[in-house]
Amino acid sequence: MNKDQIKNFKNKLEEEKRTLEDDLKSIGRINPENPADWESTPANQDILKSDINELGDKFEGYEENSAILEPLEIRYNEVKNALAKINSGKGYGVCDVCGQPIEPERLEANPAAATCEAHMKKIA
Repeated sequence: MNKDQIKNFKNKLEEEKRTLEDDLKSIGRINPENPADWESTPANQDILKSDINELGDKFEGYEENSAILEPLEIRYNEVKNALAKINSGKGYGVCDVCGQPIEPERLEANPAAATCEAHMKKIA
């Protein structure tokens, strides 16, 4: 893979990372006890002023945020890992399983891909 291709993938990954961070911040926050982890945030709650229906809605919103947060966090970590490989100059575009180059079409579709097409289902 040449430098222009890597630069192109890096730009795509950095843009996706920014988008994912914005999405994650809209429904969660970085866990203060573990900065590598995101956690869902509950809706603003004033328990003393809320009736039971409002509280139910707020807790339901929290559960929905939790369900949305998990796949976003997984994708965010995949993008960060791909960027780390690019920045280190080691391993980007190479299958984590067999060490062979990842197909260019696969990287175009998913610049954060860590495996070739033959191994993409074995990791998932």
